[in-house]
Amino acid sequence: MATVRGLRHLLVCSRWRRGGAEAPQSRTLAAVVPGISQVDNNSDFLGKRPHRRHPGILQLPCIEVPPALAAAAQFLLLESSMPNVEKQVQALTNYLWSRRLPVEPQELQRRAVHLEKKFLENPDLGQVEEKLREAVLRALRKTTYHWQELSYNESLSLVYMAARLDGGFAAVSRAFHEIQARVPEFQPQTLMDFGSGTGSVTWAAHSAWGQSLREYLCVDSSAAMLVLAEKLLKGGSESGEPYVPGVFFRQFLPVSPKVQFDVVVSAFSLSELPGKADRTELVQSLWRKTSHFLVLVENGTKAGHCLLMDARDLILKGKEKSPLDPRPGFVFAPNKKKQKEEKFSMVILARGSPEEANRWPRITQPVLKRPRHVHCHLCCPDGHMQHAVITARQHGRDLYRCARVSSWGDLLPVITPSESPSESELPLSPADNPPGS
Repeated sequence: MATVRGLRHLLVCSRWRRGGAEAPQSRTLAAVVPGISQVDNNSDFLGKRPHRRHPGILQLPCIEVPPALAAAAQFLLLESSMPNVEKQVQALTNYLWSRRLPVEPQELQRRAVHLEKKFLENPDLGQVEEKLREAVLRALRKTTYHWQELSYNESLSLVYMAARLDGGFAAVSRAFHEIQARVPEFQPQTLMDFGSGTGSVTWAAHSAWGQSLREYLCVDSSAAMLVLAEKLLKGGSESGEPYVPGVFFRQFLPVSPKVQFDVVVSAFSLSELPGKADRTELVQSLWRKTSHFLVLVENGTKAGHCLLMDARDLILKGKEKSPLDPRPGFVFAPNKKKQKEEKFSMVILARGSPEEANRWPRITQPVLKRPRHVHCHLCCPDGHMQHAVITARQHGRDLYRCARVSSWGDLLPVITPSESPSESELPLSPADNPPGS
């Protein structure tokens, strides 16, 4: 869990609780998986750690937006003297949250043909082509989402900063924490942030790997956003010393295919592109520039989730192989979490082989704690879902207590044998090694 105190002193964390209701009653859930076979609990997967710190725990402890960043943002807001800032912030927040994907031309054409066939049944319209065309256009305007590109000028950039700086910092910090917790030996030297906006990715990366990162490349098409991000690094001025050294700003991606970065990030940027073709081209470009980890973060909405699933499938199933880096990709960390309520979706894709990463199942819903048993909904390494009802009597005290203290998004330290997704019961066995071993 990541709790962040931001500009408005709001609690922001990377845990997402669905609408307050936990789940159906335990009796109903228990019927989904009648039983789980006995497991051997002799494996020393805990070592000397207490159960509440078992190696699958990925909750982010309470953190704060760096004081230098918060102070610079507050200074810039006060200096701007913008009227009705709170109303503008709320309006932009609502707009971004309710934003849907733009309708693709093929889908628009399909809808137009459907409406035309429907209106042809009307004899008054069928006789006059002009009336038919007007009726179709009128119906399309009423039923089609009108996506518009946001142009971030100086004032809108400030409003975006006030609305999204703390939440963006929390979401990206959670993603970086996942990498740190599971691959502690990873020490990146270079990072590229596409759609860098206010620069919250740079601040989060510096907090995570400041001792090793020597180059940060921030790419954003908005010149106003780049100016704002640079001012934030310099304490709100244009001439101060940057808080984070080695940061470079530009409006376009590096052209050379030979340029790669240890970590590539795109946070809340895929949703700013006008169509699927543009998103496909961008994801492929970002993947080619990734030498280790590609981190994609979007809003925790259906639209944001769809964007990440499309990007994931494009990389995992794509036939295009970079001649400079032929290593395949695999999903390092799927997640949907959050407590401002900062809801976000993320996917981390890594170069190499999945066997190099920990293969424990991930908890995909809040853990239901009941007397003497625990319900865990798991996403297993082979991609299918499993509902496990874990008890101390069946599975041993250690595994039971680990499951009881785990949360949504954590990894459960067990190994699930690879079986057909049609199997309703899967045996669980404690994992032999912690992540990163």
